[in-house]
This record gives sequence, structure tokens and C-alpha cells, in this order.
Amino acid sequence: MTTTTLAVLVPLLPFLGAAAGLLLGRTAPGFVRPLAVLPALAALALAATVAARQGGGPALHAQTELTPTGSVPIDLALDIDGFAALVAVLVAFVATCVQIYSTGYLRDDPRYPSYAALVSLFTSAMLLVVYSGDLIVLLVGWEVMGICSYFLVGHYWETPEARAASLKAFLVTKLGDVPFLIGLFALGTDAGSFDIPRVLATVASGGLHHPTLVALLLLAGVAGKSAQFPLHTWLPDAMAGPTPVSALIHAATMVAAGVYFVARLLPVFEASQAAMVVLAVMAAVTMTGSGLAALAQDDIKRVLAYSTIGQLGYMTGALAVGERGAAVFHLLSHGAFKALLFLAAGVIIHAAGTNSLAAMSRMSHLRDRVPDAYWTMTVALLALAAIPPFSGFFSKESVLGAAEHVATGHTAHAPGAAGWLVLVAGLLTALLTAAYATRLWLLAFHGRGAEAPDHGRQPLTMTVVLWVLAVPSLAFGGLAYRLLPGWFDGHDLTPTLTTSILGTGLAVVGGLVTYGVWQRTSPLADRVPLGAVAAHPEGDAGLVEAEAIATHEPAYGDIAYAPDPADPGRLLLGPLHRHAAAGFHLDAVYSALFVRPVRAAASLVQFLDREVVDTYVRGAAALPRLLGAAVRRAQTGNVQTYVSALLAGTVVLAVAVLLVATGA
Repeated sequence: MTTTTLAVLVPLLPFLGAAAGLLLGRTAPGFVRPLAVLPALAALALAATVAARQGGGPALHAQTELTPTGSVPIDLALDIDGFAALVAVLVAFVATCVQIYSTGYLRDDPRYPSYAALVSLFTSAMLLVVYSGDLIVLLVGWEVMGICSYFLVGHYWETPEARAASLKAFLVTKLGDVPFLIGLFALGTDAGSFDIPRVLATVASGGLHHPTLVALLLLAGVAGKSAQFPLHTWLPDAMAGPTPVSALIHAATMVAAGVYFVARLLPVFEASQAAMVVLAVMAAVTMTGSGLAALAQDDIKRVLAYSTIGQLGYMTGALAVGERGAAVFHLLSHGAFKALLFLAAGVIIHAAGTNSLAAMSRMSHLRDRVPDAYWTMTVALLALAAIPPFSGFFSKESVLGAAEHVATGHTAHAPGAAGWLVLVAGLLTALLTAAYATRLWLLAFHGRGAEAPDHGRQPLTMTVVLWVLAVPSLAFGGLAYRLLPGWFDGHDLTPTLTTSILGTGLAVVGGLVTYGVWQRTSPLADRVPLGAVAAHPEGDAGLVEAEAIATHEPAYGDIAYAPDPADPGRLLLGPLHRHAAAGFHLDAVYSALFVRPVRAAASLVQFLDREVVDTYVRGAAALPRLLGAAVRRAQTGNVQTYVSALLAGTVVLAVAVLLVATGA
């Protein structure tokens, strides 16, 4: 079978699995789990085969015209280079892990069939984005992911949090997609084609007429999809969805699409130095702001959400200094350890009988009860904090090394200002990342809160997936930085001495300071009961999650307690803690700048429609109504009256004619 045929099957199989799952979910429930897992597993095997055949060599390009579309053709096209081949393997790998994990996590969920089908469709859409060689076909996958995220984040639609989160995710990403669509049309018009190789050839020849405008329009869509400042606010709220969905969105789909898109079309952005500086500013603000916000969150999934925003900031920072190899390297590394972090958090949810709204400061004695989650999450947190030899160290150092080269003038891929911005923000974020990773580890596994009832052992499918993901989190980076340059642009990804010492040193300092602050605090002598919370049934973590969200209470079995104020994050941030915990009130800013004016405009339109337009319509109808009433009075039904009126009219007309004739 040819490589092209195999590549076509990679996104097609999950799509067919989604269609079959939706059709057979109710009539043949026994087929739901095989239809969820097997297509993803087959897509993983085929993606790995395509990657092995591609081997980092020349890009595989194939296209066919589906139907004539006018002056700018739209083709069903594949364009698979080293970047696409490896990212597709990551997407299929994480999706397979999520589907296997979900068979245990949501085993009693009545809406599991539709959930599994949507996850398959989500996977298919992302694989279409990765392999597509045509910008319009890529846009199809881009938008399908948006609607899938809406349904999956709102899976627990009975709860107001899930409904609000799904709507917010959809609207915020659409806010970026509108200029993104305009930018794609402008790019295709300048190139005379939506074919990605032809677009890049046009850029290389200087045929792009307005590079800054096009790049900034595209960046708006990237900021929305990849949750970068200022369109990042939807991602922490999206934690209201099931935990495996969070793993899929954060590790391999949706948010990864924006970074991958910029990496594929990096020459378009490099054509404008202004756009590269804007990208660097966006990355720097995103990294530092999300690090501070993560240090202030008490919800384990919201900490991980802000962590994802910050790690995506590293990737966009690498792109801002013109090093897409480092960006995709960190994308691959981050995909493994972030999926592990979320799925381990799901095991904690299952064990504690809690949900994404429960505070880490209320957790206690989880280390001994969930040893698999404890050890694997420790590995993932060390990778997140970029401690050598874990994978995050190598990929993060490749980003900082690239920024250092640009800042010091060793390379001219981007303006020096962009290099300094990314370098300084990246080092500060290394400190913050280690701090909040240490805080999460301490509060989740060595916490001093109320002990939750034991909900039994986790399903084997959940724990096995954790250990599978722990392997690349530990070993991927040390191998990849030697092998990946041949798959990418050939640029060296070896960590540099200066940034390695600075980055690792700051990470160690952040972790030790957080641990020291935590050690100096003492448990509260008196805890204030918040009220009794009904114990949740054993086993079904998904339903426990939904029920606890609905109650707005931490579902800790019998007694809930006030959070411990001796939180290292609270003490480290000081007065900044309140603002960081609220995401620096960006939602309030958006409400003041956009929501309230729109509502005021809607109220004005409603007033004009009701009081002006309706009044005019009612007035226009009044005169015909009065005339009709007058005419109706003349219709008496008496024949003598009608004859008398006819004669009177005849006399009047005769007199009038006579007067006219006499005057003439």
C-alpha cells in the first residue's frame, strides 16, 4: 500500500469510527468501546508507518481537485514533512491513550457513546489539520475541532458551569477565527492558490503584498485556538468538561493546532518583523502571566490549564525567534507529559471522590491510596519543571537556547528584541513553573486537608495508560534532541550551557523555595465544617465529577472543610495572589469592554424596535383602519339608501358638468 493511501487512512479511520459510534451507540452498545479504541489505535499504527517511510526526507505531496471552485482552486491535498509526520504520531498516540482511559473513567456514563464518537471526530479533525496541504481543507479541520470542543466541554450540560464553559470556549475561539479566515483569503489571493507549498513559494519570492496585515490576522486565530494572550481565558474554564477531554485538548488537539499552523507557515510570519515582535510579546505575556495565575489556583485542573497556556507560550516564543524545530520539539515533549498530568489528575478525582472544583488544599493521604498516580505524576511534574534528565528539560532548553542565539546576535531569524523578550520571560517562567509544580505535588499528595473516603481501586485501563505515558515523559527528550534535527530543519537542538545552568538553577530555586514555605506552615488547629456532603457512589468518576460540579461543594464524603490559608502560593504571591487567582481580572475587562456594550446596544435596538419601529407600523395601520371603519358604516345593507346615494351622486355630477359647460 502506498504512503499516500496510508496517509489518507490516518484521519479517515477515526472519522469512520465516529460515524459508526453515533449510529450504533444506542442500538448496539456492545460495539461502542471497540469503535472508540480500535480506529484510534489503527490510526496510530498507520501514522507511525507514514512517519517511518517519510523518515525526515523530502515532503510527501499529493493533491486532487474535487470540483472547480473558480480562480483560486481548492484541492484535497496532502503535504507531509517531518513536522507533520511526527505531530500526527503524537495526536494518534494521545487520542488512543485517552480513548482507552475513558473506557474506565466513564464506564457508567449514559452519554459515553456520544462522548467517544466526538473524541474520535476531534482526533480526525486534528489529523486533517496536520496532514492537509491546502489551507481551506485545513480550515475545515480547524473548525470541526471548535464544534467538537463545544460539545465535549459541555458534556455535563446539566451543570451551569459546563454550559457556560462550552459557550465561552466556542465564542472566544470564534472571535479569533473571523480575522483568521480573512487572513487565509488574503494569503490565498496573493499566492493565487491555497496550496501550502505554493503559498510558501510565493512568500519566498516576495509575492506577498501585505505581509504584516496577513500575519497579524492569522495570529488572531492562533491566539484563540492555542489560548494565547489575550484570547486565553476560555481554557481554564474548559476544565468543567470530563478530565480525559482536558487531556486531549491540552496535549494533542485544539491548542496544539495554532502552534502547528505557525510552524507550517513560519515564512509568512518571518516576512514581517513587526509580526515577529508581536508574536514575541504575546508569548512573553502569556508565559509570565499564566505562571503567576497557576501559582494562585487551588483547583488541580485549573493549575494544569494555566500550565498549558504557559508551555504553549514557550512554543510561540520559539516561533517568535524563528526556530520552529524547537517549537515542535517542545510540542511533542509537552504532549506526553501534559496528557499524563491530566490523566493522573483524573485518577486523583476518582480516588478522592472530588471534581475539578475541589481545592488541592482539602486533599489528604492520597500518596498511599493512588501510588500509580503518585509516581507517574511525579515524573510528569519533573518534566514540566524542566528538571534534567526528564523530557521537558531538553525541549524547553532548545527554546531558551534559540532565544539566546537571537538575543546575542548569533542568528538573524528574528529581531533581537524578540530574542530578549522570549529569553527573559522564559527564564522567569522556569522559576514560576517549578514553583507551582512543587506546590501541586505537595498539596495533592502530602496535603493536610480532610481525608476523603476510599472509593476503591482505579480501573486497570486508567493506571496502565499512566505508565505508558510516563515512558516518553522520562525518556523522550534525551533521545529526541539528537534525532529530531534530521526530521526538522537541521538546526541543532542540543541544550546550551548558559541557558541550561540558568534555567535549571531557577527551576531548582523555585521548587526549593516553595517547599521551604510549605514546610514552615502548620496545619490549622481548628477547621470549620462547611456542611455535610453526600458520599458519591464508588467507581464512576465521570458522574462524581458532574454531581460535585452541580452541588458547588467539594465532594469529600461526609465533611467539607474550609481551605487552609497556609498555602505556599498565597504566601509567595502576597497581595498579588487575589488578582492572580482571578486571572488578573481579564474576564472583567472583557465584560466591561465587550459584553456590557453589546448588551447595551442590544437593549437600544430592542427599544428602537419596540418604541419606534413598532410605533411607526402601528401608526401606518391606523389610517387604513379608520377609513375602513368609515366605509363599513356606509355599508348598511338597505337598498333604498344605496339608490338614494346613487341618485344624489348623479345630481351632483350633473350640476358640476353644467357649471363647467356654462363657464366654458
